[in-house]
Amino acid sequence: MKRLIFSVLAIAVGLGLTAQTKNGYLFAYFEGGGDKNLQEQLRFAVSEDAQNWYALNDNRPIIGSDSISESGGIRDPHLLRGEDGCFYMVATDMFTHDPKQGWGSNPGIVLLKSKDLVNWTHAKINLGKDWPAFSDAYWVWAPQTIYDAKARKYMIYFTLQRTNDERKSLITYYAYANKDFTAFESAPKPLFAAKYGSIDNDIIYTNGVYHLFYKGNTKDANGKEVKNGIQQATSKRLTGPYKEDFKYLDVYAGTKTHVEGSSVFKLNDSNEYILMYDLYGSGRYEFQRSNDLTHFTQQPESFRKDFFPRHGSVISVTPDELERVQQRWGYVLRRNLVSTGNPLFRHKHTADPAVLVEGDTLWLFAGHDMQGNQKGYVMKDWLLFSTTDMKHWTEYPSPLRIDEFTWA
Repeated sequence: MKRLIFSVLAIAVGLGLTAQTKNGYLFAYFEGGGDKNLQEQLRFAVSEDAQNWYALNDNRPIIGSDSISESGGIRDPHLLRGEDGCFYMVATDMFTHDPKQGWGSNPGIVLLKSKDLVNWTHAKINLGKDWPAFSDAYWVWAPQTIYDAKARKYMIYFTLQRTNDERKSLITYYAYANKDFTAFESAPKPLFAAKYGSIDNDIIYTNGVYHLFYKGNTKDANGKEVKNGIQQATSKRLTGPYKEDFKYLDVYAGTKTHVEGSSVFKLNDSNEYILMYDLYGSGRYEFQRSNDLTHFTQQPESFRKDFFPRHGSVISVTPDELERVQQRWGYVLRRNLVSTGNPLFRHKHTADPAVLVEGDTLWLFAGHDMQGNQKGYVMKDWLLFSTTDMKHWTEYPSPLRIDEFTWA
């Protein structure tokens, strides 16, 4: 067996990209399939086009919920790129598979902060304990963060249901985070009360208007729900008042297919917005497009992925940020490399390379070797590269699993 030691220099993808150009996407979510004890944990996926998604870390949690939450689980992670260059994330502190409390295991909110999307600090808010006026808090659902430019603070908003409320209302509350993003600086206040309640709120600001998207419903005279789906309310001020629009935006409203967990993000280098939502009963994740956040396409499109994401959020990321998260949790997107000569690359050890020339392209296929000093011999996975000039290379996501055929 011969070992080639490879050396690489990563370059920006595309023509003339700078470190600030955003050309990719990062999706934070929790999982809906597999081991139930591992579902309600934070995961990341990446994409170059916001439609084809690849889970990082083999779809395993990037942070264990038991290390950041009080309940042992997290749901509904929301990512925000901050005005200060940091990243902010909040999530529902909840473990629905708790054998004793189940859906009642929801003490509050998990807060996380990072400078690089890889290393995160965290804190917990137990709403009832931290703020005695909310000692009857039962559900503290789907928190999200938005920067209030007027107050120069980060505002966290969430759906609250209280045990002392006989109507079991689902009302949206808000509070400003402290400077360390570890707690609320004051007690939460009501932000929005939809006629029939709302969950999974998501606020987007554009052209002087705050658009608050949420899952709402319609009830008959007897209080029975007859329809549910994604709706929105609007306001000129972040803290309201919000005017409710009773029109449903998703194409599934009124059908037997139910959606939740809507989230809106803007496409890179485009005026188009994506309204995505979780079809939680089927494992599908779909979206509709809009140029004005009022009118949406009526033909839903699907995320293409090989995992079962549940309610999450998407942000745009730069080439450097895409590189960083893949360095930490494994490469799943192709990337461009420049070789300066032998050895060709140094970032990975390889074994038993094989070459195929097709037209003007040379394809190099190799095993991904361990770094050495291990007991026995274990191949990590397979590698695939291509070049047309032996200098500029493209590395592709691993085309095969290591267990699909034996080494050598």
